[in-house]
Amino acid sequence: MALLTPVPLLGLVGLPRYLANWRRLKEKAPNDLRLADSYPCLSDWVQSTPFDPHYFYQAGWLARRLRASGVSAHTDVGSDVRMIGVLSAFIDVTFIDYRPLSATLAGLRCEAGNLTGLGLPDASLPSLSCLHVVEHVGLGRYGDPLDIAGSERALAELQRVLAPGGRLYLSVPVGRERICYNAHRVFSPRSIVDALSGLALREFSLVDDDGRFIENADPTAAAALDYGCGLFVFERRVPHAAPLPLDSEFSAQ
Repeated sequence: MALLTPVPLLGLVGLPRYLANWRRLKEKAPNDLRLADSYPCLSDWVQSTPFDPHYFYQAGWLARRLRASGVSAHTDVGSDVRMIGVLSAFIDVTFIDYRPLSATLAGLRCEAGNLTGLGLPDASLPSLSCLHVVEHVGLGRYGDPLDIAGSERALAELQRVLAPGGRLYLSVPVGRERICYNAHRVFSPRSIVDALSGLALREFSLVDDDGRFIENADPTAAAALDYGCGLFVFERRVPHAAPLPLDSEFSAQ
């Protein structure tokens, strides 16, 4: 079904309109339009601006939390590069990706790295994000080595490098657990919390199957979704600190 993308089909529906508009403009400016210069955009005539709810909401979600956190530097592993470029306008960002980003921008440092082995010291990063990335690890989609336990290793590595008192901002597809080879995995929120047992869940938000953003959602409700987006804020507890309220509530369920 992934091969039967609806975009080309929508384009065919728009072809008569495209040809009719071409004729109208050609009549008004016969010397300005050349067929060789045409660039058909056949699927953009819609009633509202289309967007990917997962990527749109997770970018706004992270930006607001980083701004409120007051940190001056942040590290991200593999998230959407358009978001990273914007974040670097107000916070110094180190961006690590398996396929390193070749870009130069003030406030942005780009490095190559593997999420299952970042090569960073233990407990070294006070502010860390990884949005819509962990689900891909080990499935070979981006040329990375095949590893059926790739996501578990990636989560363990994120946990390892997070500093005491530091925050990990994480997003993954949530709902019915499965592997959609070779695109991604889908997790239950419970599985993510269990994999990061050394961290405390501070906050959970959600984009549901209808593309609605639900801030401070109930993590247990996400398990009934098909392909939602879970937005987690984890924190490494300072030794002897009391559990955070949401972490205690979720652990008891």
